[in-house]
Amino acid sequence: MDQARSTISKIFNGEPHSYTRFNLTQNMEGDNSQVEMKLSSDMDEEVRENGTGDHLNHTSNGRPHIVQRFKRTPKNLCFMAATALLVFIIGYLIGYVAHRKRDVAPVCAPSVRPFEEAVGRETGAAPLMDWDDVKKLLAQKLTAPKLDGAFREFSKVSHRAGSAEDEMLGDKVFQKFKEFGMKIWTDEHFIKVQDPPVSGFNKIVYKNGPEERPKGFLSYSKTGSLTGAALYASYGQEGDFRLLRDKSVNMNGRVMLVRAGKISPAEKVANAAKMNASAVLIYPDPTDYSFGDQTDLYGHVHLGSGDPYTPGFPSFNHTQFPPVESSGLPQILAQTITQAMATRILRQLGGENPPEEWGSYNKLGHENDTITVEVNNVPTEKKIINVFGVIKGFVDADRYVVLGAQRDSWGPGFAASTVGTSVLVELARSISDMVKNDGFKPRRSIVFASWSAGEYGSVGATEWLEGYLSSLSMKAFTYINLDGIVTGRNGFKVAGSPLLHTLIKNALNEVKNNGNSLAKQFARSGWETNILETMKMDNAAYPFLAFSGIPSMSFRFTSGNKDYQYFGTMLDTQEKLNAATSGQISQLAVAAGQFAGQIALRLVHDHLLQMDLMKYNKIIRSNVVKINLKAKQVQRTWPQLLPQTPTLQWLIAATASFSRTSLSLLKDIQNSDLEDTEMCRIINDRIMMVERNFLSPYISPRETPFRHILLGSGSHTLKALASPLDAHRIGNPDADTNLFLNQIALATLTIQGCANSLAGDFWALNDEI
Repeated sequence: MDQARSTISKIFNGEPHSYTRFNLTQNMEGDNSQVEMKLSSDMDEEVRENGTGDHLNHTSNGRPHIVQRFKRTPKNLCFMAATALLVFIIGYLIGYVAHRKRDVAPVCAPSVRPFEEAVGRETGAAPLMDWDDVKKLLAQKLTAPKLDGAFREFSKVSHRAGSAEDEMLGDKVFQKFKEFGMKIWTDEHFIKVQDPPVSGFNKIVYKNGPEERPKGFLSYSKTGSLTGAALYASYGQEGDFRLLRDKSVNMNGRVMLVRAGKISPAEKVANAAKMNASAVLIYPDPTDYSFGDQTDLYGHVHLGSGDPYTPGFPSFNHTQFPPVESSGLPQILAQTITQAMATRILRQLGGENPPEEWGSYNKLGHENDTITVEVNNVPTEKKIINVFGVIKGFVDADRYVVLGAQRDSWGPGFAASTVGTSVLVELARSISDMVKNDGFKPRRSIVFASWSAGEYGSVGATEWLEGYLSSLSMKAFTYINLDGIVTGRNGFKVAGSPLLHTLIKNALNEVKNNGNSLAKQFARSGWETNILETMKMDNAAYPFLAFSGIPSMSFRFTSGNKDYQYFGTMLDTQEKLNAATSGQISQLAVAAGQFAGQIALRLVHDHLLQMDLMKYNKIIRSNVVKINLKAKQVQRTWPQLLPQTPTLQWLIAATASFSRTSLSLLKDIQNSDLEDTEMCRIINDRIMMVERNFLSPYISPRETPFRHILLGSGSHTLKALASPLDAHRIGNPDADTNLFLNQIALATLTIQGCANSLAGDFWALNDEI
């Protein structure tokens, strides 16, 4: 209306109209543009064209020209009234259209520079609330009393995957999401797992001693019975087995006794299988675990994630697929035993002394120290239910960040699942309330996911990924894992995609705990030194990152350098976690919720996704430099094993291409005119493609599911390419040169493909690469 009144006033008052002339000239020698702006009036323009302006307002004799006044006849009055009404209507429509245009056409802030604080700006359909206001609202709504109530509601003595208690908790989550006014749905899967026999038992017998029947078990172990000589192997890491090999210890057919911790049970069993072991017994050593010597351990030994009997595709209905098994299933027996059982065996072992690096007090074991192991686990069909709720975005509703937490556990699982589920639900409530009552309008959507069968290897989450992989890889731009986020109070650890490092760093500086920021409290020597860690395969965020190519992260409060000792036991209770956190569970859960919430909200608040494109550039260069240096050493020492070929030069060239296109995308973000949502969407989609394009298209997702060439697992990764070079360097005649060159070529093509994708349009490739 103000615009309409102004227009009518100018018409009736005869005000001259001014205009703006823009003269844009690009300085091609530098990065800056010069913009010349000149304002002038109609009168000034006409003066320049005619050389004089006197004739405009005066007669030829210099006197003012007086317009003759109209007579006030009825005809003239009607004409004037109609004219005024028409002008008023036109002005009103102009003002209305302009106002509506501001309401329905959200725009991206012009010349947005990546990774800098976005300037608060109203954007019509999705007003850009000031970021400080967003943080304050979240802090006001996510509180310790609310989380205490959620802890009570979601605590269960037992809620194993597929059980009635698990389904009951899923229904509670569903009803909570419904209460918050979210769009909700469920996802059912029919999975196959291994459970201990209902009427029988697993057992071990050392020499001629008594039969031991542990209650704990390892799902997906090979079943059967065998007898072999015991061999102590510390934690069962690759380095531990190398030390045994260096001592010329015979490992063929041995029953390995390994300590729990450091790496997952699945990795321990896989490492032992490489040494031709026949079985693995895992126990909690008293130097790592202070609970009672009769405590049983539970876990799984699938070197992967998801249902191992439907690898690469979802377990919607087993009858639709032929029988097939994951390549990550072990072909040897695996079983957990208690401290008491292990101690009785270790005290009687003979043989050699262990490597000095272990600092162990027992012997390694003699060929006569035999153990009989019998595993009778049975396959079990289970129906599991994932529960979802979504807060839809106001601009790009089909692009979303996902926050997820597992709902099941072996026993009480307070740290393993209850805290994460409670934080998930409370974040959903807080952000829903911000949207409904406080005017917050996220540009993109937020999906909240409650998974089942997490204890069996992130089965619920992985089956969802496998079922909707083609659409998720295009639309889900981040996954934030909430499993095990509070396990102590003296440390803080984060594992995540390099694309998210800038967001993580900013959140560490903004989220406070005990009056100090997380960065100040836990990252005194730098956050990458004190806080950042490598994401492990048993992390629930790992399949999102390495299988689906979705930037992902996981984090937790810790007890310094020690892992939480009650995971995988029946002792993971609220009382135990209270002792580990000095009674600060709620306070720490609030800080964890703030950390996850701020990262998620930042991703849906800003016009452009704040992802660090140049981080991967450094990682690729570092790996390629190492490969190139080792290759040159081999070529100097054993030129016949690795002849001079252009393959390594191609890898270096592909690395340079990725570096150039990353910089090019940053320049596109800085220099493009982003005054429309479509441009924002195009740039964000190019950013989203980075992680996905690191998945090697040249290997089978069924045989090698974690296809990420930088963060995945397998011989296709850049890290693994150094192993053949080590074999060449010592002159190993069995080193396969052709295989190495083939792997280099496939890695080169993957990196070059990622660079091509970053470049954007096909017709830009010649200029960019």
